[in-house]
This record gives sequence, C-alpha cells and structure tokens, in this order.
Amino acid sequence: MSLPSPRRLREFVTALAELLDENPDEARTLDAGATLLRDLVAHDDWLPEAYAQPDPERYRQYLLHADSRARFSVVSFVWGPGQRTPIHDHTVWGLIGVLRGAELAQPYRLDGGALLLDGAEQRLERGQVEAVSPRIGDIHRVSNALADQPSISIHVYGANIGAVRRSVLLEDGTRKPFISGYSNDTLPNIWDLSREVTA
Repeated sequence: MSLPSPRRLREFVTALAELLDENPDEARTLDAGATLLRDLVAHDDWLPEAYAQPDPERYRQYLLHADSRARFSVVSFVWGPGQRTPIHDHTVWGLIGVLRGAELAQPYRLDGGALLLDGAEQRLERGQVEAVSPRIGDIHRVSNALADQPSISIHVYGANIGAVRRSVLLEDGTRKPFISGYSNDTLPNIWDLSREVTA
C-alpha cells in the first residue's frame, strides 16, 4: 500500500518521538503534541484510502504507527454516519485531531461511583485538536457529528492503545473491562524513501 504523501506522517512520528526523548511532563507533551497534530490534520493528502474506510456496522480503529518503545501510537478513527463509541476511559494521555468531517465529544466524570456529565458536549471541526488524560479528564463518548457522511479523526495516545486495558462505563458507573485492538493487520509503509530519492 502506498501513501499519497508519506512524508507528513513520517515527519509527525519523528517529531513526536524527538519530543518524548526529552522526557517532558504531561502538560508539555499535550501542548507540544497538539501543535504537531494540528499541523498534521491541517493537510488531507497523506492518509491512505485503506485506513480511511468506514464500516456499516461500527467505527473502525486503524493503527498507523506504534512507537517501538510503546511510548505512543497513532490511529485513524473512521466513523460512519451516526456512529459513536460507548462511554469509555483511556488510562493514558491522548490527543484527538479531526482530519475530515466533525466529531462530538461528551465528557463524563466519576463522582463517588456515579457517572456524571462533565460539561457540555464539544463539537470538533476539521483541524481542531482536543486532549484527554486521567489528569485532565479521561472519560467521554465520541460520535460522528454528521448523519450523512463519514468523519475521520487522528488519535495519538501515550501507549500502544490497542493493547491497553481500559473500561467501558455504564450509566450506573459500573466498569466493563476491554482491550480495543485494531481494525487492520498491516501498517502503512511510511519509511520507503525510494520514490522520494529517485524523484
């Protein structure tokens, strides 16, 4: 599979790895990482079609890159019209940037075991980025804001998110453990520089 422009994703991955090499605290990671992600999702010429395909039944989570030291992963979430997640947590820091369409994110919090709304639902438009983490708010439900077309967001997490033990939260605050895995078995090849070298 070829990428329309593998350079953008490769440069993002390289810059984020360099940032994490500095061992920044979470606040700096989220702030600087959000700047990098905003630049990536400002351009819609790099995501391969194979990792942008919706499914009629449920949203898809395609792994685009996993750091070899499990410090971060980059995922494309592809939402069919009207699709949404259950209420869930992450247990690690995360950044969400909208590449196509729009998303709705409803934050929640646990208070004495009860699951409560934690502010108004937020609408993220193309190019916008939001952060999550156990420190600043880790529980939400995300949905495609568009009823007639897919939306795609790029998520970056502070771990190999498909292997992280997380929870779906029920309305009564009960936690149901899950490990999300991924929708794909292959990764885009962002490291083949041969075409760029010969161009």
